[in-house]
Amino acid sequence: MASKAPPALPLFARPDIVAAGQPGGELTLRSARQLGGHPATVVHSLREWARADPAHWLVAERAGDGGWRACTYGEAVAAADSIGQALLDRGLGAGRPLLVLAGNGIGHLLVTLGAMTAGIPVAPVSVAYSLQSDDHARIRAISELISPGAVFADDAERFGPALDALPGVPAITRLDELTTTCPTDAVRLAMRAVTGDTVAKILFTSGSTGTPKGVLNTHRMLASNQQMIRQAWPFLAAERPVIVDWLPWSHTFGGNHNVNMMLTSGGTLYVDAGRPVPGAFAQTIANLADVPPTIYFNVPAGYAQLAPALEADPEFAKRFFSRLRLMFNAAAALPSGLRARLAEIALRTTGREVPVTGSWGATETAPAVTSAHFGFADARCIGVPLPGTEVKLVPAEDAYEIRVRGPNVTPGYFGRPDLTAAAFDASGFYRTGDAVALADPGDPSAGLVFRGRIAEDFKLETGTFVRVGAVRTALLSAIPLLSDAVVAGENRAFVAALAWLNAPEAARLLGGDVAAAGGELIADKRLARLLARALAAHNDAAGSSARVERLLVMARPASLDGGEITDKGYVNQRKVLALRPALLDMLYADPVPAGVIVAEGTA
Repeated sequence: MASKAPPALPLFARPDIVAAGQPGGELTLRSARQLGGHPATVVHSLREWARADPAHWLVAERAGDGGWRACTYGEAVAAADSIGQALLDRGLGAGRPLLVLAGNGIGHLLVTLGAMTAGIPVAPVSVAYSLQSDDHARIRAISELISPGAVFADDAERFGPALDALPGVPAITRLDELTTTCPTDAVRLAMRAVTGDTVAKILFTSGSTGTPKGVLNTHRMLASNQQMIRQAWPFLAAERPVIVDWLPWSHTFGGNHNVNMMLTSGGTLYVDAGRPVPGAFAQTIANLADVPPTIYFNVPAGYAQLAPALEADPEFAKRFFSRLRLMFNAAAALPSGLRARLAEIALRTTGREVPVTGSWGATETAPAVTSAHFGFADARCIGVPLPGTEVKLVPAEDAYEIRVRGPNVTPGYFGRPDLTAAAFDASGFYRTGDAVALADPGDPSAGLVFRGRIAEDFKLETGTFVRVGAVRTALLSAIPLLSDAVVAGENRAFVAALAWLNAPEAARLLGGDVAAAGGELIADKRLARLLARALAAHNDAAGSSARVERLLVMARPASLDGGEITDKGYVNQRKVLALRPALLDMLYADPVPAGVIVAEGTA
């Protein structure tokens, strides 16, 4: 597949932010630009592109022969009409959603478009709940909450145990059960009845603190959010994007931000069956080498594996960057060292700058609220409010809690009026629980800096306040040998960390794989020496609340069933600490136990 350097189109709109002070030190921020007009739903956008260019590829996935099997815009609309009719015939509707147990793929996208065309809410469930869970408790809880009219699974054998956990819910395991239905006026009338307030999706949060919450995503949320993004990224109006993407469609980043961008901008999404985990990332590299993207989306764990792959293979790097406009990070803060490394690889490979940028939002905001559509130096920058959103900053310790109001904000949680009421303040702003700071207090257009989740922060026994998110990203930036870390120290004398190894980076530095010594820890002497030196260097540059005095490298990955991690890689700090008390005690034991790494030069 041929590729070419991107044409000289304007990449970003200039930020223009209006700030206003409020009583009690609060601030409100909004874009001076009004939100432009947009179709009522992203399905309307799909149909407009299908009329204009029905043969253009919408989505492609790997076929059995190793090539790409594609679905065009015209084929997608025809299938959506048939699927919508078939679901209506089965009695699904606004009060009887469609539950989806399927990985990213053509079938998953088509049933989603079919249900949305017919005004039927879609509830995609994390594949990990089906395939990586032993008890399927979350799937059962989700089904009991929303009472689905049917469940679609794209592989009856793989999802068999999960389907068995849903007795009484009619199962659809073959796409042709739906696509062979002849559309009637019923589906056309159902689509005409869809309004901005109609629920398009029910997306479930990670459930790290209990049963997953069903976040209502209306059609207005999805369509308005894409218009917001298009106003920040004007090149989308002139260039149909191409992406190669693995991010799960059960999450808002992959399923809303990225999929809906393709529907709205007439793009093509190549489904990446790889993942940033050992043994699966090679597939991602092969896909990116085959199809150079124009925009690349990932999370920090993915970029941590991509960087060494690009450095090790200049031809792959040349191919990857050949028409790339930008690299985009979300879901968690990107360590500054990794951001700089990616930018340097791009410049060395292409002779031009390829921005490494990002955004901030939540499942409750469809998802984008802010966008860093300008140059910035601080890797923690999450940008400025998008047109149409209003951000309120409420003082919280040495930062602000960020709250949001706008057409992209959820009306609430399915079947949980108590949670809905608690999620909004008296002025109707959604309480996000995230902490931010102004990048430049004198210039609101310089953006906001992410400071972490407020619920994760704590105080040492000395009373020193610790911003966990800031400590974590600084530690991971200083020590690329670590793929992720959990920060400890609440009511303790000092900050310490439980961490996981970045296996590709360790293999590169040590000349081979590092094996666990057995049990819970990785205890390699060569690795320990490198980490002790790196920890000391980190501490030399850190303030008192950001110093990490001790470190353990864990052998056992984070548990999905235990709520330690989501399938897109976000680690729940408090849950890990609660479920691994013996390791936490080791960090603070005296004398220092074997396997605990202490910063070099520390007594």
